[in-house]
This record gives sequence, C-alpha cells and structure tokens, in this order.
Amino acid sequence: KMSSGAADLRQRKKQNCTESDKMAPEERNKENSKLGKSPKYMLIQRFAKLFFGCLAAVTSGMMYAVYLSTYHERKFWFSSRQELEREITFQGDSAIYYSFYKELLKAPSFERGVYELTHNNKTISLKTINAVQQMTLYPELIASVLYQASGSEEVIEPVYFYIGIVFGLQGIYVTALFVTSWVMSGTWLAGMLTVAWFIINRTDTTRIDYSIPSRENWALPYFACQVAALTGYLKKNLNSSAEKFCYLLVNASTYTFVMMWEYSHYLLFVQAVSLFLLDSFALAQTEKVHEVYRIYLFSLIVGYLLQFENSALLVSPLLSLVVALMFSKSLQMNMKKSTFVSRLLKIMYIYLVLTVAVTLNFLLKMFIPHKENEHLLKFIEVKLGLNTTKNFTMNWLLCQESLQAPSQDFFLRLTQSSLLPFYILVLIICLFSVTQVIFRRICGEPLKETVKLEDGRIGERPEIVYHVIHTILLGCLAMCLEGMKYLWTPYVCMLAAFGVCSPELWMTLFKWLRLKAVHPILLALILSMAVPTIIGFSLWKEFFPRIMTELTELQEFYDPDTVELMTWIKRQAPVAAVFAGSPQLMGVIKLCTGWMVSSLPLYNDDDLLKRNENIYQIYSKRSAEDIYKILTAYKANFLVIEDSICNEVGPVRGCRVKDLLDIANGHVVCEEGDNYAYSKHGRFCHEIKMNYSPYVNYFTRVYWNRSYFVYRINTVISFQS
Repeated sequence: KMSSGAADLRQRKKQNCTESDKMAPEERNKENSKLGKSPKYMLIQRFAKLFFGCLAAVTSGMMYAVYLSTYHERKFWFSSRQELEREITFQGDSAIYYSFYKELLKAPSFERGVYELTHNNKTISLKTINAVQQMTLYPELIASVLYQASGSEEVIEPVYFYIGIVFGLQGIYVTALFVTSWVMSGTWLAGMLTVAWFIINRTDTTRIDYSIPSRENWALPYFACQVAALTGYLKKNLNSSAEKFCYLLVNASTYTFVMMWEYSHYLLFVQAVSLFLLDSFALAQTEKVHEVYRIYLFSLIVGYLLQFENSALLVSPLLSLVVALMFSKSLQMNMKKSTFVSRLLKIMYIYLVLTVAVTLNFLLKMFIPHKENEHLLKFIEVKLGLNTTKNFTMNWLLCQESLQAPSQDFFLRLTQSSLLPFYILVLIICLFSVTQVIFRRICGEPLKETVKLEDGRIGERPEIVYHVIHTILLGCLAMCLEGMKYLWTPYVCMLAAFGVCSPELWMTLFKWLRLKAVHPILLALILSMAVPTIIGFSLWKEFFPRIMTELTELQEFYDPDTVELMTWIKRQAPVAAVFAGSPQLMGVIKLCTGWMVSSLPLYNDDDLLKRNENIYQIYSKRSAEDIYKILTAYKANFLVIEDSICNEVGPVRGCRVKDLLDIANGHVVCEEGDNYAYSKHGRFCHEIKMNYSPYVNYFTRVYWNRSYFVYRINTVISFQS
C-alpha cells in the first residue's frame, strides 16, 4: 500500500506540476507568516543586506586606493618633485615599463606607437625586439589609449594617470577579496576584517610600495576577481542568473589575467590542480569544473594568438593538464558505467591524468621551439639541490631575497597582527571537515544537496574545499620562495576572516566537541559576531595609529647623485650614444634620458641574460683589454661605474655581485674558509679609477660624483705610458 501510495503521489506531481508551482509561493507565505515575516519584508531585508554589503566593499576598495595614493605622496613628495626626480622613483624593470608608456604617448598616433614597440631597435644596442611580446606591455597599451581617448592630457599629467590606474586596480583587488570572504561566510563583516588584515600586513600582501608598474600589480586584481567569481560559481543551489553572471566574470577575468602577466599561466596551473583534486573526490559538480577547464583552454588559445604566437603558453603545464583532464573525462564517459574497465578508470583517474599531462607536455616541448622560460627550470633544479652551477645569473637569482625561503620576521609579523593563529585554526577545522567528507564519499555516502547550519559540515561546501586546497598549494610555494608570499598572504587574510565570521565553522567545531551545555547554534551565531568584533577592535586600537602616522609623516626620498648623472647625460652626451652599466641603472637611464643602452633588467631572454653577465664583468678581476672588447662588441660609447656595487659590503658574503663574478670566472676558490685568488688582474672598477696605463688608453673619465663614474670608451686607442 505504501509503494502504491508513493506511486500515486509521484503521478499527481507530474500531472499537476503547474498547480504545485502556483501553490509553492502561497505555502511559503503561510510559513513566513507563521514566522512573523512576510515575503515583502524578506525581500527588503535581503536587498538591504546586499546593498550595504556592496557599498562596504566598494568603499573599502576606494579607501585603500586613496590610502596608497596618499602614502606614495608622503613617501616621495611626489607632487613637489620635478619630472626627472619623479621618474627616478621607478627603479629597475619598473623604469622600463614606464618608459614604453612615455614612448606611446609621444608617438604621432597609437598605431605608429605600437609598430615602434613591436619593431623596437632604439632601446638595446644591436638588437631589435618585440617589446610588447617580450615585456607584456598590454597594460601600457591600455593606459595610453585611456589617457588619450579620455582627453586627460589637459587635466592630469601622464605619470599621475598611470599610477592612478594601478592604485585603482589595487582597490579592485581589495574589493574582490572582500566579496570572496563575504560570499563564503554570508556576512560582509568578514569582508571588513579581510581588508583590515590586508592593509595591516601590506608589506607581505603586495609589492606596490617597491615597484608600481610591475606586471603582478596589474594582473593580480583580475585574478582576485576571477577567484571571487569562481567562488560564487562553485556554490550549490545557485540561481541561473547568478550562475551565468559568475561564469561570464570568470571567463573575462581569466582571459585578462593571461594577457596582463607572462607568468599568469603558472598561477592558473595551481588553481587547475586545486579544481582537479576537488573533482577527483567528487566534491563539486563535474560540469562546472569542466566549464572552467574550457575557459582555461579558450584563454590560452586566444592569448597565444594575440601575444604574437607566444610559444610559452603552448608548452605551459596548464595546457597539458587541461587537455589531459578533458581527454580522461571523455574516456570515462564513453565507457559503459557497469563495465570493469570503467570502474578501473575511476580508480586510476588521478594516475591517468598525471601520466597523460606529463607525456603531452614532454611531446609539446620536443616539437615546439621555446626558450622563454628555460632559465626557470634550471633555477628550480639548482634551488632543489638537483644540480650545482657556477653560472653568474643562476647564482645571482638564488641570492635574491624574493627567491629564498621566508624569514622568521615574516611569520612574526603575521602573528603580531593575529592573522597567522586564526588562519591556522580555520585551516585545521576546514581540513579535518574536508577529510571527513572525503572519507564518507569513499564509503559511498552521497553529499547533501543543502547543508544546514545545524549539520556542522562546512567541508561539504565545494567553494570551501577549493579554497582550502588552493591556499595549501600556495602556502607550500610561499614556504619555498619568499616572493610567493604576495600570492599567498592575501588569501590567508580572506580565509581567516571568513572562518572567524562563519557560524558554520563554529558549528562544525561544536559538533566535534559534542557541546551540550549551551545551545550550539546560538553559541555559533554569537561567536561569529563577537570574535571578529573583538579582533577588529584590537587591530584598530594597535595598528590604526601606526597607519595614520605613515600618512602624516613626510619621508625624505632624494637621490641627488642620480639626478646629476641623468642631467649630465641629457646635456652632454651625444644623442646617438650607447651607455653600458648595471642593468638596473640602464633601465633608469632609458626612462629618464631616452638614450640607448646595452642591457636591460629582463630575465626572460637568453641573449639579454648573457649581455647582463658580460657587462657585469666591469666589476670583476678582468683586464682593461677584455672589458674594452666586451663593451665595443655591443657598440657601447660610455661606461657607468656604480660605487655602490664596486664597494659593496653585503650582509651575506658570496652574494655580492663581485663575489659571484669571481666564482663564475674561476678567480676565487673557497677551501675550508680560505680564499685563494687566481686572477693576475685587479678588480676593474677599482683599477680604472687610478688613471694609469693601460686603463687610460681604453677609457677616458668624463664625469663623476659621489656615486657614479662615467667613462668614454675610446674609439682610437693610444698606448702611452
């Protein structure tokens, strides 16, 4: 009887589906009236929550952008400086990016400016480069178009417009992190706490202080938007319009991210691995995950075509993984579910994907010529101890602070701001909950369609599982390379803030503790409000005065020696002159004077890496004749010696430029702490200052100050004693 009754019930539902749809709102009205809440009241409440949350998110982003702008002004006295002094604040590769932005604005037309950048022979001597492809200059192209199209020439100076866009993007970055924690926790209080932690730990969350035009400052805000949209897209029971909006936003932000940063596909690869693990344990809707894979594929293909057939995207691990995932999934779908082979494929799914991905990547690298990122593989080998090298460039990279393991000060700063303890607490709870869910899946227990607060199963939410896996993978990278902390720490802020503001997380903890003395749901709701309030108050009391002090104190940044050098070059050096020196200084000379240089601080081209190493020989123990041959081979006319490099006293002996050159040249052998010199020549940068033969035969000093010595490279050599 019960089975026949159930069949009748199903039949009635099929016949009267339209009637049930009409009755559903009435039933909901009755339910809401029982609770004392009308549908109109619920709609107003939801709209008010959404409105004030969005207002708080946008306001947080705008305030952060204003904060960065004000801090930058106080740090450099930017508005009171002359144009040359402003440009000197851009150092190294940042100077190169901004110099090309200036060239675009000076071009007679945008099309002509783009052509000159793609066929650039006025930057590096004896070398024509496609600067747009080699340096990923799409941000500069966009900025120059916006500056000219908006008619800003009469309103704002180019440098203010440029840095204003970057600061605005950082505001979008903060807004995206706000929205992500809000979507995960359900309260925009989590977003406020995320922003507070992000600003307090600014030295570890962003490099905007050190290099404004760097590619990551342009690209990471788009990645943050992509993560926010992906978080919403992975949620269960999402209505169709919201799901479509999230899908479109993921699509647009992923493609833009790929175009803005040459290393973007590596970060997307980490994200793809997170989604792959999420899908492997059947913790998310497979269709959604594979839609994201298609977005990756589309972005890589379009990026390859628009980036002048960039082969680095074709041999990227992301493409190999995505193709392997789609191939393995189609193989599974084509098999009958009941067959033994199909069951075997499910068990061997992860192994199959990894095998296909590695094999495909190996084959692509065999048939597609690529040189852009070979130095990264060599660096990883040396970093992991799989190989040793005396190569100057490799050892110089290994000595960079950003490519070493993070220091204890990094963890101390995160602990002092209370971020690290709460992050570890939230991560442990989420990780254990996810482990429980995976165990239930292995045992054959299906996931719940809707997870209620009283269930205490935060690990069943796919967007939470994704963020747990993602933050662990990024954390592993950050533990190896300190420079990766700028990718990891913002999501540490977001995850920690989400956790302490989420009643579900507290409820999950109480389920494990089997709390019975106090009603667990009530206690979870109280703690999700009380804990972030206490944290926010303590952060405001301790760190707000420091932030205000930063914004009120004027910091003195003045480099008269560099200003004098650039002024002398613009007034005294011939227009066709080529300068040689350290790559970092050459970037500043190119920006401030426009003169051609022999090297640039770029590390994605083998020829430029070799140039940098050769020209750095001016700080080695080589003869005057050797240095003269190197410089004339690059058609250099002037040589700039930096006293700071020549007389460098580094905290880590063996990481100074002159030490690395001695090791690479075999001029020093270290045995049991003793140094044995094998060069019969003195250090060139010291000897050339003595003004005796043979140095005066090859080089003539034409300018000097406390920091720089400029020598003209003689075209006619006169050997006089």
